[in-house]
Amino acid sequence: MLSESGRDFVEFHDLDADTIRSIVDRAQGLAAAWADRAMPQSLAGRRVALIVDDGGWRNTTAFELGVKAMGGICANAPVRFNFSETAADIAAYLDNWFDVLVVRTRELSALQELASHARAPVVNARTRSNHPCETLGDLAYVRSRRASLDGLKVVGLAPDANILRSWVEASIALPLQVTQISPEDWHVNDLAAPNFATSTSLDALFDADVIVTDCWPDGASADQLLGYQVSASLLDKCRPDVIFLPCPPVTRGREVSLDAMSHHACQSPAAKAYLLHAQNALLEWIVA
Repeated sequence: MLSESGRDFVEFHDLDADTIRSIVDRAQGLAAAWADRAMPQSLAGRRVALIVDDGGWRNTTAFELGVKAMGGICANAPVRFNFSETAADIAAYLDNWFDVLVVRTRELSALQELASHARAPVVNARTRSNHPCETLGDLAYVRSRRASLDGLKVVGLAPDANILRSWVEASIALPLQVTQISPEDWHVNDLAAPNFATSTSLDALFDADVIVTDCWPDGASADQLLGYQVSASLLDKCRPDVIFLPCPPVTRGREVSLDAMSHHACQSPAAKAYLLHAQNALLEWIVA
């Protein structure tokens, strides 16, 4: 059970394909408005709680900035989950004051429980299990480069981790293909996603439209990592129009080599600009 509004964004596939497309398309317009310093005041009078229970800064900063730029009120609420207050109590108190709850915390289950009790919509600003806003922002950037997202081929050189999982969730909601390439021990095997495949071979990489990475597990051996490292020479073998989006906290020398970060395919800074625009479009949809 999610919140009364039915407009939660806890897992990527909480939204249907048409809604995702409309949000991604709206992000293009908001990107232009941002560049022109002419943001619509579509959040005027809206009160947004920003709860950061697990560090990080990129998308939470973008949420705060976006809410204020569109005329809303954003307040940081230092809530801690699984500590002394129940999710039901936390939801009741927050519902007194806020129209939307944006939450970054470790456990997906904590967000799901909060959403089951809150009247206000709940937005997942990252958990250890998934990171739907990151994927939404990346898709908005890819959409700025393509006529459509349909048929997109995404390859993740990544273990079972939160960014990869949100791409798998996206493949449930949208007609795109996601392939995970990693040692078999790290394959995602508990999500029912017909457009998702796993492999230990690099073959799918060379026909990918988008390549993503995620941080490799602590304690993994260098021998395991090296065969799946993204380097400039590897990107040279991929399609000339491939978009490479490494996980922002890149561990150079492990999942990504230093020269890959300066390769023309690497478009991470430009893509992460769309975190702001996609999240703004999501908030507009939520309060509409």
